[in-house]
Amino acid sequence: MGLLQYDIIIIGGGAAGLMAAAVAAGGGCSVALLEKNQNCGKKMLLTGKGRCNITNSREWEEFKVHIHPDSAFFKPSFMAFSNEDAVSFLNRHGLETVEERGRRIFPKSGRSADVRNALLEIIKAGGNVEISCQSEVIGITPDGDGGFYVDVLCLRDKFEVRRLRAAKVIVATGGLSYPSTGSTGDGYGFARKLGHDIVPTRPSLTALVPQNYNFSLAGLTLKNVQLSLLVDGGEVQREFGELSFTMGGIEGALGFRVSRKAVDALNAGKKVEAVIDLKPAVSETELRDRIQREYVKELRFSKFLEHFLPLQAVKPFMDANPSLNVHNMPVRLKRWVFAIKGYVDYSRAVVTAGGVSLKEISRKTMESKLVPGLYFAGEVMDLDADTGGYNLQIAFSTAAAAVRAAMLSV
Repeated sequence: MGLLQYDIIIIGGGAAGLMAAAVAAGGGCSVALLEKNQNCGKKMLLTGKGRCNITNSREWEEFKVHIHPDSAFFKPSFMAFSNEDAVSFLNRHGLETVEERGRRIFPKSGRSADVRNALLEIIKAGGNVEISCQSEVIGITPDGDGGFYVDVLCLRDKFEVRRLRAAKVIVATGGLSYPSTGSTGDGYGFARKLGHDIVPTRPSLTALVPQNYNFSLAGLTLKNVQLSLLVDGGEVQREFGELSFTMGGIEGALGFRVSRKAVDALNAGKKVEAVIDLKPAVSETELRDRIQREYVKELRFSKFLEHFLPLQAVKPFMDANPSLNVHNMPVRLKRWVFAIKGYVDYSRAVVTAGGVSLKEISRKTMESKLVPGLYFAGEVMDLDADTGGYNLQIAFSTAAAAVRAAMLSV
């Protein structure tokens, strides 16, 4: 068999890879999408707790504050393929969507698989994209003529290595989060061998582990609370919303939002604390007045606490505040302090922070500044975001930018 040649090879069949292939579908370029898992989009099935939070409908000025570490890098690709564009693209191809609290966009069906399947149907209908699963890329080598050799380990019937050639290559391999889905950092190795710097990676949107964690809190969700992150005693972030306790530690929307800064501080050897204000809507004075009005001396104190806390939280709260009484109760309710000793690793982290340095990538085209014809898309880059649909939009926008630029220059 002769050397198979393509105009574009996309490495990785996750959110970024699927969107790149979908945008290229029906065009004049020959495209190969290589995925090492048995099926594409394995990690997409887990997003949004299995419902797939496709994107967030906020305008750019509100959207950008959720992008890290450099929203300016992301702006050109977002403007070229925005949250509205992503939703319209999927709607035009038969996927109905709904907007929910926090301006989060989901498939109307509530099934992540429907988003993945919609992208696969678009790709297959185009007729110019070849999807090859159980195909693990093990090397990318410039061919000396402006293109690339891509070495692929075929995992289907028998283990064999075949060599493909492409004019352009898009690396959309994801990061390190949820390694069970195939995200094992392959793209970092490809980029490094081709001369790119990798910003140190670490888990983000992950559980924070308190010292002496009271596991009886696991399963509890607190709504409409405030969470402050303190580093070496100073507040560095404050968030309002919903917080969950799990067997891993402090999670939920609030835990995830502060986890990026918490992980960085912990890795730097700094003291980290998470402080929950259980009653952020009222001042300490107002809370004190209410307590004094409602407290009945004959009532067991733990029973009285149930007026202010969910039952599951009462004993852990009292254990954490052994000197708790009716007088210091307002202060403690507005300042439940958790000393943070660590965080959950990539096995449960939603996203990877760090990756291929943005300084070495064109913000308009996603093309490498070091290796012409090489492009990056999605989580493999040093670009991540808060929870709420923002990370998938990064994948979609950067993928669209990369494949469009690649198609124009083939």
